[in-house]
Amino acid sequence: MELVAKNQCFGGTQAVYKHMSEVCGGEMTFGVFLPPQAKKRSVPVLWYLSGLTCTHENAMTKAGLQKYAARHGLALVFPDTSPRGSNVADDQAYDLGQGAGFYVNATMEPWRQHYQMYDYVVTELPSVLQGSLPVNGKHGITGHSMGGHGALTIAFRNPQKYQSVSAFAPIVNPTRSNWGRKQLSAYLGADESTWAKHDACLLLAETGWDGEILIDQGADDQFLDLLRPEAMAELLAKRRQPSVMRMQPGYDHSYFFVATFAEDHVRWHAEKLGAV
Repeated sequence: MELVAKNQCFGGTQAVYKHMSEVCGGEMTFGVFLPPQAKKRSVPVLWYLSGLTCTHENAMTKAGLQKYAARHGLALVFPDTSPRGSNVADDQAYDLGQGAGFYVNATMEPWRQHYQMYDYVVTELPSVLQGSLPVNGKHGITGHSMGGHGALTIAFRNPQKYQSVSAFAPIVNPTRSNWGRKQLSAYLGADESTWAKHDACLLLAETGWDGEILIDQGADDQFLDLLRPEAMAELLAKRRQPSVMRMQPGYDHSYFFVATFAEDHVRWHAEKLGAV
């Protein structure tokens, strides 16, 4: 880990690091907020996965999570949304390639050499942090839009690693949405059976989640048809899954929406992770 920047923030520190990623085959950048409690002991981690076109920086500077994480004694980790660099495959469209990794391990050319974001978030980056920063083994995960898709699918597939999960306006049913079918076919190929493990609705229907789920969705979100919240709402009711899914009137897809409900989500995770 190489320190890029560090600022005092709500009694703790907001830092940015870069490191060489073996799984992504290049340099990756991420943000970490350590609350003041981390000066005396190791603390739980809340992972925040960002959406399409974002870097590690968007939520770090716009979501307002640090104030509440400092109050509850949670570390925040803000990974990037894809590998980057002149040697990394890209696409002219905003929703494929750099900034649009979709938190999958790509198996198709030209993506598979670098686009291993699932392994990066689930395995490699946690190992880097565990050996370098005062964080303990308790992890929660959340995210927005494409990052909400990543948070839900990663948690559902790894219940032994994550004790809490929430999402802001997540893409919940990508195998049935143009925000999903395009990317999954590009990264994973035409065999749709390989897509199922990256679809929150299909995963929840198959495996469930041993705990509660929190999802906030803006009722005036301009991307509602792509996000398909109705598919998740129907499934939660059908499975009688312990959950809180809120349609927030008047809110859109922006970071103003995320910042408005950030406190609720941090508190949700803090309670489940046994934080202050």
